[in-house]
Amino acid sequence: MGRTLAEKNIFISGGSRGIGSPLRCGRHDDGANVTNCGQDCRTRIGTIYTAARQIEEAGGQALPLVCDIRDEEQVEAAVAATVKRFGGIDICLTMPARCG
Repeated sequence: MGRTLAEKNIFISGGSRGIGSPLRCGRHDDGANVTNCGQDCRTRIGTIYTAARQIEEAGGQALPLVCDIRDEEQVEAAVAATVKRFGGIDICLTMPARCG
C-alpha cells in the first residue's frame, strides 16, 4: 500500500516560489490541505496566490496566507487561520524565502 497525505493538513512557509512551493513539494493532488505562507514577494515565478491557484486547479485544497515568519503575531494568525479552515496542522515545513 502506497503512502498518501490524503486528508492531512500541511503548513508550508516560504510557499510562493522555489523549493517551498507546494507544487515542488508534490502535495497538491493527493487530497492534502495545503496552507502556503509567504511574504507574497512579486517574482518572475509567482506568488502564494499563483501557487494556490495551481494547487486548486490540480484538485487540491489551498489556503494562501501572507505571513513573515519572523513576526510572531503573523505566525500565530496564520496558524489560527489554518486551524479554522482545516481543523489543525499535521505537517509543518519551513523553507527559507528571500525577496531581493
